[in-house]
Parts: sequence; structure tokens; C-alpha cells
Amino acid sequence: MDIDPFLNKSDENYKFWSELSELLKSEPCCLGIDEAGRGPVLGPMVYAACFTPISCKEKLAKLGCDDSKVLKEEQRDGLFDTLNNANEYIGWIVNILSPNYISTSMLGRTKYNLNAMSHDTAIDLIRSAIKMGVDVQQVFIDTVGIAQTYSDKLKKIFPSMEITVEKKADAKYPVVSAASICAKVCRDKAVKQWKFRENPDIDTKYGSGYPSDPVTKAWLRKNVDRIFGFPNFVRFSWSTASKLLETEAAPVHWPDDDDEVSNEPITTYFTKKGKPRHSFFTDNKLNLVTNL
Repeated sequence: MDIDPFLNKSDENYKFWSELSELLKSEPCCLGIDEAGRGPVLGPMVYAACFTPISCKEKLAKLGCDDSKVLKEEQRDGLFDTLNNANEYIGWIVNILSPNYISTSMLGRTKYNLNAMSHDTAIDLIRSAIKMGVDVQQVFIDTVGIAQTYSDKLKKIFPSMEITVEKKADAKYPVVSAASICAKVCRDKAVKQWKFRENPDIDTKYGSGYPSDPVTKAWLRKNVDRIFGFPNFVRFSWSTASKLLETEAAPVHWPDDDDEVSNEPITTYFTKKGKPRHSFFTDNKLNLVTNL
């Protein structure tokens, strides 16, 4: 699974897919969708779709796929290799949603919450499979929000398909389990291999990435920049991150604010000793001026 194109430009989303066999184009197929990384404050959220001919459901089930959360990392990696090696009757699509995209979407003027984002990403995966030539007849999805509401929404968009939306679908349907493995393997790879443009020497001991993890919270506190906030690895729309910005970052004064502006010279933020300069300066070829 090559995700270097995403890691090299991690402010943007990245969608990629497996090779598509003729069998997947010539027979009616079932398709499963699941995600990884919905809750963490760090890293991307990854959505994946896996599909196989309806006639090959039993073959897929015998591969031993299960909910990725109950498998160890080496088991997930092994199963992903197995899925890839069975590409004559199995295909997949992965869509990586960058932390930056998640945050700017949720904090935009027109609010775009995580449920709506998840629904739209799943819909896009189904459409992408169809566009690739997959004859999708059955869809199985692990629900986001109320299962019946989500199911009704999908049936209006894809009226000819048999749609199943359930809680814990990743533990009930092998094709969703396979999608869960694709998503989880991809997210783990992205988190482990993340390229910090802001500072390549950033400590990568950030724990699980979940807001409740004390190691993650300590890492966030250590890596907040008073002017530029967090590295793009962080979902700054999460309350854990936004509260730290309120207490650790420089205060922002808007013209209609009644609060007093800080008297600390702005130049102090540009000359922090012992700390690498933010990538904003190097990207824009900015240097310190000592004499005017």
C-alpha cells in the first residue's frame, strides 16, 4: 500500500485503489464500507470500500477477515496482503481524509459535521466503484448515526441496490471486515510514517492519538506554536486541541473585541531560542532583518 503521494502532500485528501480484475466487472458484486480513525485528535480519518462478486462471498469469508479492532497489527497486515493476493475476485478503494480537511470542514462558515462528512465519503466510494466498472448490487455499511436514517438516504441515491446499514457491520459481514482492515492498515501506516513539514525533528511519541490519552495531551501541549498553532497532523477542530490553543497560543485581537491587546512585541514570536523556526518562514524564504 503506497501512500507516499498523500504523505508528501498531507494537507489534501488522497484516494487510491487496487487493480480491478475482469471478474469484478462482469459479475454482480457486493461492497462493504468501513472507516478507521474517527475519534482521534491526531492523524487522518480513512474510509475504505472492499468489493467481491456475490458468487465469491464464501471465498472471502474463508480468508478469516474480522473487525480490525479485535486483530493485532501483524494480523491486519497479513490479512491485507491476503486480500491483495486474491485480487482476481477482490478489489478495494481507500480514501484518506486529511486532518486539515476535517478541521477546516468542521469549522467553516457553513458547518460540515463529521457524520455528514462520513456519509458523503461513503457515497463517493460507491460511486467510484461504479465508475470503475464494478457492478455493485449489494452494499453493507457500518452505520454512522441512526441506521434507518442512513439507510433511507442511501436508498434514495442508489434505488436499484440492496442496502444494509447496521451497527457492528464490520463484525457481521466479511466484506465490511475486509474494508475495515484496508482502512485500519492505511491509517496505521499514515500515522507511523507522517512527515512533519513544520519540524522534521518533532518527537513522534504521541501515544494513541485519542483525546483522553495523557501521552497524546502532553504531546499536544509540547508542540503548540504560539503563532501557527499545531502541526497539520492535528485536528485543531477537536476540543482538546482548541482549548490548548486558547491557553497556550498568542491571543488574537479582532477590531470589535473589547479586550486589551497584548503589549508583548510581535518580534518575540519570531526569535524563540532553542526552537526551530516554523516552516512558514522557510517555505516563503523569509529571513530575520537586523538593520533597517
